[in-house]
Amino acid sequence: MRLVTNMTTELKTQLTTMTELSVANALRTHLKNIFNDFAYDVDLSFYYTEANLNRLQHDQYIIDANHWSYALTLPMHKYQHLAVANIAEDDAVELTDDDCSHSSMLQQTDEQVTNAVMIQPSHTTGLFTARQPMEVLSGIDQAFNVYLYMANCAAALVIDPKGQSYSDLKVYATGFANAFYISDSTYVFTDTPQLVKAERVETGNDLLCFCSVNFPSRDIAPESTSSRAGTPPTLWQLKVYLTMQNGTVTETILDIDEPLKAGNLKVIKASLDSDGAVRPYNSTMGVSVTLNWNVGNEYVTPLY
Repeated sequence: MRLVTNMTTELKTQLTTMTELSVANALRTHLKNIFNDFAYDVDLSFYYTEANLNRLQHDQYIIDANHWSYALTLPMHKYQHLAVANIAEDDAVELTDDDCSHSSMLQQTDEQVTNAVMIQPSHTTGLFTARQPMEVLSGIDQAFNVYLYMANCAAALVIDPKGQSYSDLKVYATGFANAFYISDSTYVFTDTPQLVKAERVETGNDLLCFCSVNFPSRDIAPESTSSRAGTPPTLWQLKVYLTMQNGTVTETILDIDEPLKAGNLKVIKASLDSDGAVRPYNSTMGVSVTLNWNVGNEYVTPLY
């Protein structure tokens, strides 16, 4: 297992005050099963690399370790080996179409539909994958080292409410892949990205924290995805829906132009104003606010 992550650096550089340090500790606890190089389970498949690419052997083990060795006997042949770790414990993602190597993928599971909007749950484990060509020779013992790397990532929104009152607050992340082809190591994006529900993280103080765990964003977006004149193209978004005490809802959309890559955590800090809008501390970030928002308004904004 090879965990390559910026989490420690991101938390240390973004959350620096005494109040924010408790948020950083809360996020570490919340993400302990995500940015972790231990594998609870592994799913191992061996495919013929010629003709039909069908699977010859399929093994599943509970290992609870960050490295593991096992012996197997395979007929002399050239193989494509695919490995997935931590899939058994994550209800938000499933391994599908894995009878053939070229179609094997990690796919987000069926979404909740609310007001005709597709909402995906956050991932609950750090997902690791590997792909390795193997040529098994006749009559000799061979050893193969297979290194698994992380396939998902996380985003956190930390909000200072500034004493503003409200009755409800929901946060969603969007603009991310919804599937991952293991053999090719490529992500799949839909034309209309789903919303990923960000979970509330208890901070122990007045600061609010919401965190989503999902597949990565695109690295590059078309120029047409800029939300404001003069701003870079939007790669992914955070959507915040705050219900005021009088029942009205304020929608805030934060446009992020920095790619969120596998293994990484991105922390965004903001505050609330009297209208219920979320104002990011990064003044270059694109912001769109709709007061008195309702379900008749457009809820999912296509990014691509």
